[in-house]
Amino acid sequence: MALFKKRTVGKPGEWYYCLEHKKVEEGPDCPGKDRFGPYASPEEARHAMELAAERNLEWENDPRWHDASKSDSGDPGGSGGSGGK
Repeated sequence: MALFKKRTVGKPGEWYYCLEHKKVEEGPDCPGKDRFGPYASPEEARHAMELAAERNLEWENDPRWHDASKSDSGDPGGSGGSGGK
């Protein structure tokens, strides 16, 4: 028998989107690995997946994060590198 019960971190009034149950939850009902948040309101948490998709798209299209070796391989002109700042 465990002497101490391990609790998830968080507090009531914080809202999360649970990836396991696909729903908005107040407080830390599910483990951190299964949730996005905290958010200030249930409405914000409800849009967690949309926000994640938007951020992923921004990241994928950010030239600072592109792999130079991938962009160089399809560009015979050699303009895939940054050339310094």
